[in-house]
Amino acid sequence: MDKIWAPWRAQYILGVKPERDAAATEADPCVLCAKYKDAPENDRKNLVLFRGAHSFIMMNLYPYNSGHLMFVPYLHTGAYEELAPETTAEMTLLQQKMIPVFRNTMNPDGFNIGMNLGRVAGAGIIDHAHMHFVPRWNGDCNFMPVLADTKIISEHMDSTYDKLKNGIVDWR
Repeated sequence: MDKIWAPWRAQYILGVKPERDAAATEADPCVLCAKYKDAPENDRKNLVLFRGAHSFIMMNLYPYNSGHLMFVPYLHTGAYEELAPETTAEMTLLQQKMIPVFRNTMNPDGFNIGMNLGRVAGAGIIDHAHMHFVPRWNGDCNFMPVLADTKIISEHMDSTYDKLKNGIVDWR
């Protein structure tokens, strides 16, 4: 039998996953807000790749594929329409800038880019809008998610972080 190695998934599978809503407080902060409010020297631990003026890029701790990113506005809101035009413009520009980084480091065949707004739309974090950026490779979909409720992630997150971080080092 083949073994699938994705040890970081255990944290999610075994962890307590409380329901959250827009009433996040300093005592119970939003998980996304906590990432950018933490000191920049903790960016690697928090999987933060880049901090912009209005938003930041972070790796998804529970990725659909290797390199699954989230583009997150600093404004804490679940309502996409509340984001300022400069915020959504920056998030889109950063996504455009990530495409060549991925092509140069991980050579994907395509990308899924989008948002899940609201629980019914599949949002795992409903109180802080964010965009997903998922690199895709030919053949990366197989029977495992359907038959075994298992997704194969082909590279350790630390390695992916290093590749992507090195690819964006000259953005400033």
